[in-house]
Amino acid sequence: MKIQCELCPKNCLIENGQSGDCRVRINLDGVLRTVVYGYPCSINIDPVEKKPLYHFLPGSSILSIATVGCNLHCKNCQNWEISQANPEDGDIPVYSCPPERLISLAKTRRCPSLAYTYTDPVIYYEYAYDASKLARENRIRNVLVTAGYINEQPWKKLLQYVDAVNIDLKGITEEFYRDVCSATLRPVQQALILAKAAGVHVEVTNLVIPTLNDSPDDMRKLARWIKVNLGGETPLHFSGFFPRYKMRNLPPTPLETLETARKIAVEEGMDYVYVGNLQSKEGANTYCPGCKKMLIERSGYTILQNRLGKGYCPDCGREIYGVWR
Repeated sequence: MKIQCELCPKNCLIENGQSGDCRVRINLDGVLRTVVYGYPCSINIDPVEKKPLYHFLPGSSILSIATVGCNLHCKNCQNWEISQANPEDGDIPVYSCPPERLISLAKTRRCPSLAYTYTDPVIYYEYAYDASKLARENRIRNVLVTAGYINEQPWKKLLQYVDAVNIDLKGITEEFYRDVCSATLRPVQQALILAKAAGVHVEVTNLVIPTLNDSPDDMRKLARWIKVNLGGETPLHFSGFFPRYKMRNLPPTPLETLETARKIAVEEGMDYVYVGNLQSKEGANTYCPGCKKMLIERSGYTILQNRLGKGYCPDCGREIYGVWR
């Protein structure tokens, strides 16, 4: 008996005993089951800035988890060893860590938040959903770091328990998503719009890949789309590409390209634009869109100075978008 998975836009039709495109959701005698529930392959404590989230509890620690598998197959994936792994391979260590254990770990390690990250929480949806619901009950906040390739109904259901998301808007054309990610653009855009509409804190990351999505025109279109659909207050991170997985033939992204992207996005009316994973003189800091004074100074993932207090600029009184306490 075939079953259609309705979790993501791929809508896989799965034969008995077989898995969907993500490799972790399996048809077992007519019942669709996930084989990674409660079995993360990665558990770490990170600075929240690493997600990257720059407007969400800056300077705090966040307990981060992932399971194997992904519903995308990005040729540039930096975590391909786990995102493209098969759960039955057995060469990647996994840990027994049901939702209750995650909450206990977060409390013990004094992490105010949980991050579902590294691969994509979409494919370990049931695990992320149950853990998020339990975390909310225990006043622990939930963060999704995701490509946002998910159908509308399961996404809305999960967002009820989510405090913040960083969604990769990988490109601004269907061609890019088809050729690089084996996916489509529109569902990602819709996921972003729905997250913002749900009152979830939203930040966006765009990985700038030389020759593929690094033209000034692409940067301008991406910034314009975010400004119109999510608002100019939405933090936007431009990250540098490093040769990985199936894209080892391309050069890394020059810092100058990321600085150009930041400049263009600011010109298009974005209030908070950052340069990620490369050292930038101004691209790591948060500035007030009103008086232009520095509010948060960063070096890498370290907060050197935070003048925000309760979320208002101390110089001009402007409210700064974010979750600050």
